[in-house]
Amino acid sequence: MTIPIEGVPLPAQREWIETLVSCGYTDLWSSEASTSDAFTPLALASVWAPQARLGSAIVPAFTRGPATLAMCVGTIADAAPGRVVFGMGTSSDVIVQRWNDIPFEKPYARMRDTVRFLRSALTGEKVVAEYETFSVDGFRLGRVPKIQPKIMLAALREGMLRLAGREADGAILNWLSADDVKKVAPYVHAGGPDKEIVARLFVCPLDDPKRARQIGRRAIAAYLNVPVYAAFHAWVGREAVLADMWELWRVGKRNEALEAIPDAVVDELVVHGAPDACRAHIQRYVDAGVHTPVIQTLGHTPDPLQTARDLAPR
Repeated sequence: MTIPIEGVPLPAQREWIETLVSCGYTDLWSSEASTSDAFTPLALASVWAPQARLGSAIVPAFTRGPATLAMCVGTIADAAPGRVVFGMGTSSDVIVQRWNDIPFEKPYARMRDTVRFLRSALTGEKVVAEYETFSVDGFRLGRVPKIQPKIMLAALREGMLRLAGREADGAILNWLSADDVKKVAPYVHAGGPDKEIVARLFVCPLDDPKRARQIGRRAIAAYLNVPVYAAFHAWVGREAVLADMWELWRVGKRNEALEAIPDAVVDELVVHGAPDACRAHIQRYVDAGVHTPVIQTLGHTPDPLQTARDLAPR
């Protein structure tokens, strides 16, 4: 399950996190965009749920300097030995460049360089290195985790998927269907049979298809008009069915763009329906090759705790 729950102060989330674990959720995953940072919720969860695995999906590779990022990862890995999965991604030009005033350049190289740097730095090795996208001159991490955390990369198309399998411990997938998993997973597993596949799944637990699709369309439009996601969905074969939506969005016809998203696309990309139907849809992702499905609920739920119970593994 994704943490923290939106709209609830962090100190008040302890009951929710404890409930998640008691219901059978094995993992708690944070994200980072414009609300909470990725590390603070995990630090709290490391104490409130000492048996849970903790992951980030994702931390941008650009928005912290290499040494600062190593300290963040090393500290949470020290706080929860053997339970941390550090998920990193390129993020987007909006977050990196427009919000943080950092040039969004050479994203593939930045990811590759950051993985290589972290592999060295997290062991306590003194790093003196010239990478393609940055250099580090003499950094040594002072708090070295006893157990090295997993490092996973958010990936969409071939190049980053192969990098995730070759130099990281696996890939984090996002905004794809269960059938899409079958296409992307082999690129990751080319790096070795032990690579993990994590997928962030957007779940709208409403037994009202019309309302659920309205919510799903808004989320799809917000993501799939970002160039990297548009390119991904063209690659997996949705260029024809999404062409009208992309063109209407480009010319500023937002409402018409939403209506142009076919029901079938919403039903593929957004898990929705009654709890049993949602669990069955999530199982399709597992059957397709996802090891860790991470739920992010969509839409307002009056009782988040009950929603978590309803969606819990059986």
